[in-house]
Amino acid sequence: MYKPSSRRSRLLACGLATMIAVGTLTAPVAASASSATTADFDDGVQKSLDGLIGEEFPGALASVRDADGRVTRYTAGVGDLETREEVPADGRVRIGSNTKTFVATVVLQLAGEGKIELDGPVEKYLPGLVRGEAGDGRKITVRQLLQHTSGLPNYTRYMHQDFFKIQHRYVEARDMIDVALRHKASFKPGKGWEYSNTGYLLLGLVVQKVTGRPIAEEVTRRVIDRAGLRDTYWPGVGDQTVKGPHPRGYTVRKPGGEFVDITTMDPSWGGAAGQLIGTPDDLNTFFLTLLDGKLLKPAQLAEMKKTVKAPGFPEGWRYGLGVVKMKLSCGDTAWGHGGDIDGYETRDAATTDGRAAAVAVTALPGGEAGALKVIKVVDDAVCGAR
Repeated sequence: MYKPSSRRSRLLACGLATMIAVGTLTAPVAASASSATTADFDDGVQKSLDGLIGEEFPGALASVRDADGRVTRYTAGVGDLETREEVPADGRVRIGSNTKTFVATVVLQLAGEGKIELDGPVEKYLPGLVRGEAGDGRKITVRQLLQHTSGLPNYTRYMHQDFFKIQHRYVEARDMIDVALRHKASFKPGKGWEYSNTGYLLLGLVVQKVTGRPIAEEVTRRVIDRAGLRDTYWPGVGDQTVKGPHPRGYTVRKPGGEFVDITTMDPSWGGAAGQLIGTPDDLNTFFLTLLDGKLLKPAQLAEMKKTVKAPGFPEGWRYGLGVVKMKLSCGDTAWGHGGDIDGYETRDAATTDGRAAAVAVTALPGGEAGALKVIKVVDDAVCGAR
């Protein structure tokens, strides 16, 4: 949901977007170097990150990997407005809709194992669940759920507009799916494109039906552990905290109002559409590992990269199966996703030659301009990391 017309509809939004082999990562270094070229690049990234801090974003953190495998971390602003503590380098944040790429990876793995048919109907896995004006599971395919071409109503559009009233409420995936199914479909399956978190909640249930295990467990076992992501995890039932070093996440009660700490919240409403917690380093590692073919077989990775136009996204961006193809300002192509959730926004991008950048800010932008500022930092970092 890149379109900024509705704050609630933008939650878990898609935006910009591993290391080559687990266990062979280049150790992160400080934002300084001996060569003038590298020093200039680091200064540029730091200056861009500093430029994000102000009325829209209290804090920011980033991780950049260049084509030679050098990893550099950056921070800006403050990590806690009350204590004025610094932003922890590579701190954990809620990564929102980046979760979708993890879920899509599991679905494609299962497709490669012959357990899920991408062009098979949702009805095959969840009989009788999707019916009515919202859509028909007999006519919607798994691929369409992955690619946002199902036409299913987006449940976050219909959530309570005052998030503070549901901040600590636990919900099941079916609760949110039922919210969506009370509304009309946006279009007939395969006849349009519209970002829908509902499809990914259904994919979580498809995985559970096929494997007999919850989506959180499958994502952890099949993706997080295999990619060696040490700081990424799926919050358990009732877990409202962000574990380990992390900057506080903020929101406002009304446009132009003061920041309110919203770090502690129940993310269950995000589920398979956006519940994960991770770090910029881990996001880079995940996307580079994915692009390098370490998580998917060649046939399934090729399916993931089949894209369609994504109206409302920045020019040159297209959507695949849980991943975004981006045209960078320098002419290069990158892959990633990104995500928004109350308290945090993340943007990320990775290239097939080993470059990657992930930026997190500790509040959602108030409009399109703020979101584009974060995207530009990522774009500049990836383009300059050659």
